[in-house]
Amino acid sequence: MMRIDLPKSLASKAKTKFVVKWHYKMINRTMYGGRGGYEYFPEDGNYLFTMTQWYPRLCVYSDFHGWQNKQFTGRGEFALAFGNFKVKMTVPSDHLVCSTGECQNYQQVLTPAQFGRWQKAQTATEPLEIGLLADAIEAEKSGAQGAAAQKTKTYIFKADSVRDFAWGSSRKYCWDAMPVNVEGKKVMCMSFYGKEAYGLYRKYSTKVVAHTIKTYSKYTIPYPYPVAQSIEAANGMEYPMICFNFGRTEKDGTYTEGTKNGMILVIIHEVGHNFFPMIINSDERQWSWLDEGLNTFVQFLTEQEFDSNYPSQRGPAHKMTDYMRLPKSQLEPIMTNSENIIGFGPNAYGKPATALNILRETVMGRELFDFAFKQYCTRWAFKHPEPADFFRTMEDASAVDLDWFWRGWFYDIEPVDIAIDTVKAYTVTKGNKYPVLFDTLYTFPKQKEFEFITQLRNKQAGLTSLVDKDTTLRDFYYHYKPKEITKDVKNRFEDIEPISDTALAKYDNKFIYEIRFKNKGGLVSPLIIEFNYTDGSSDVERIGAYVWRKNEYEVTKTFMKNKKVASIILDPMRETCDINERNNGWNVKAEPSKFDLFKAKAAKTRGQSTGDNPMQKAKGK
Repeated sequence: MMRIDLPKSLASKAKTKFVVKWHYKMINRTMYGGRGGYEYFPEDGNYLFTMTQWYPRLCVYSDFHGWQNKQFTGRGEFALAFGNFKVKMTVPSDHLVCSTGECQNYQQVLTPAQFGRWQKAQTATEPLEIGLLADAIEAEKSGAQGAAAQKTKTYIFKADSVRDFAWGSSRKYCWDAMPVNVEGKKVMCMSFYGKEAYGLYRKYSTKVVAHTIKTYSKYTIPYPYPVAQSIEAANGMEYPMICFNFGRTEKDGTYTEGTKNGMILVIIHEVGHNFFPMIINSDERQWSWLDEGLNTFVQFLTEQEFDSNYPSQRGPAHKMTDYMRLPKSQLEPIMTNSENIIGFGPNAYGKPATALNILRETVMGRELFDFAFKQYCTRWAFKHPEPADFFRTMEDASAVDLDWFWRGWFYDIEPVDIAIDTVKAYTVTKGNKYPVLFDTLYTFPKQKEFEFITQLRNKQAGLTSLVDKDTTLRDFYYHYKPKEITKDVKNRFEDIEPISDTALAKYDNKFIYEIRFKNKGGLVSPLIIEFNYTDGSSDVERIGAYVWRKNEYEVTKTFMKNKKVASIILDPMRETCDINERNNGWNVKAEPSKFDLFKAKAAKTRGQSTGDNPMQKAKGK
């Protein structure tokens, strides 16, 4: 961290200028780790450069807490100010450069053929290859000793209203692009990748970028920048208008389904970071979830709109139960500082995404949630929101009181475990007449009030009350003393009238069920109850979480049904993140045997990779 003391305080609307000279030594990031540097390919003797976190950046000065100058330790990422950039990169002339912002001189730095393809890409409906695979392979063969590598060219990029700047350069790059329309504005979606990723990136990357920009724009705000890019670099990290992802094939061009789905996931996630926190500029130094959690939630929506069978691992409530049932010593609230989180993945990514999906699908409903969420994104675009701004906006825009939800999901670690405790079944029939029972009521004398310390000390101090000074304030009860014991006999049913035949008729052929629910986990939740009837039909009733507001531990509800109930299941769609489904049923069939569980575990489902490569095996036949 470096501090600059100005000669005098900077007034509102005033400007100051300073110049920083620095140097940056690139490291082998595959050897030492880190976000940026270079990767060396010994097979062809070439490099792939990813230039990230490479220049001095300005801390945020906010209305909330002044300078955000927490040190960067690698976990809590960036709190950065917005600025305008114009950057020139001088590189070997056989390199292609990808960067934050728009290139200002493609016609000067690209070959005529490349520039012609770039112009055609402006109106393409499919990703159009600008930097060809054949050209990249030829440049690789020539390497740093080739004639083109001995010369240089200078790319110029311009980016406005961005909080960071990253770029990449390599002679290994292939490059494709296509536009996507966002509310009448063209956004160029592009991908850069080496031959090692060609089999996956050429088919998927740019289309996934375009899909992500369109979907996020629908749920948040229209994408304001002119470019969005995915760069294959064997890792994942985000910057404005550009992100670095993984997704390489085997040497024969085949890949596993797990590799493909993982690549799609990371592209959606990192491109989505353009919105959180690159535009809705939350403070990840302090709160990882306000960036990663919100992004993971919209990532989940985008995955499902990409492929309805996509195996999303974060977002669906039932995917979070394993974490929520951990011992409390291994849990911490979502509202935990970035550097202090133990389970970083589930706490900063998975649990917030799950909470927001429950809020959308189960608590608020899609229409109300989507409106409020879009309001948050609109209000806080290009600003620095804190958690309270998100909570407040969701409630303000929806007119829904969500205090209980923020408390339980974000400030606490208690899980959802709602149980069906007892079920009582009734039918209503015309009753017989019974003898009237009488109650004997007793009145006992009023006990002498206990003299507490203030009364005793007032007496010791000789204080005289107003009632003793002014006897006109004394009334009947000042002298009244009840009798020792009084007795009265009363008909307990004297105010109850028999129900009429007409009123009784509406209960004919009805079945009444009184269900007592217990909150064993601690986190209140809506009650979603499935009634399965003896005729094979079923229906679902939903009761909001406010049913717990007077008693968070136990609640009883009565239901009247037209048909006889065969069984009852709580949370049938597994949408509340209930950690114990064994107590969610009444009169349900027995649990599956260990053999059934083994078969279910052994069954292969779409999106799960067992480590083998069926594509490779099929290719070998």
